[in-house]
Amino acid sequence: MVTDPIADFLTRIRNAQMARHRVVEIPASNVKKRITEILYDKGYILKYKFEDDSKQGLIKIALKYDPQTKEPAIRSLERISRPGLRQYAKPADIRRVQNGLGVAIVSTSKGVMTDKEARTQNVGGEVMCNIY
Repeated sequence: MVTDPIADFLTRIRNAQMARHRVVEIPASNVKKRITEILYDKGYILKYKFEDDSKQGLIKIALKYDPQTKEPAIRSLERISRPGLRQYAKPADIRRVQNGLGVAIVSTSKGVMTDKEARTQNVGGEVMCNIY
């Protein structure tokens, strides 16, 4: 049984990239779907597909690699807030990732969004993960 589904989501992507897989399958949830959409919008993955099965559904993610160096587009996936120690931040206190080059994903009262969107909408929340 998985006690932290977001950490499992990030670890599956990390492991698939290290093994140079093209596609990774992850059990779906609404939060994971929104994180996947953010990854796609920011250009970290090629494409994604939500599939329904007899249980909770699947997310299929096509990973993105540099065509010349074959390095993954995602260099770092880091879980910030975890079940044992939640990390909350006000809009002004949300730290920039890699001096603005990366993205922090924040769960707010207005939904899951990036750190930049949270600052512009002036909402704080739980800082779930950093992506660079």
